[in-house]
Amino acid sequence: MIAAIVVLSIVAFVVRLMGSVAGVSDYTTGIWPAVSVLPLIGLPLAMLLIIAYVVASGARRVRENRGTTR
Repeated sequence: MIAAIVVLSIVAFVVRLMGSVAGVSDYTTGIWPAVSVLPLIGLPLAMLLIIAYVVASGARRVRENRGTTR
């Protein structure tokens, strides 16, 4: 899930850059608002998911080393 969010955000960023090179001047119509906002939401969300994954993995390892699992 983390990789999919990161890849989708990077693809949206590259599409936005390609649109700029292609001469798109109005980013308020069509699919452009979603393409513009996706990296702003997706990349921080991916970072939060990575932090949550590291914390959950650490907690699991601590439980396994103590021998008490849920």
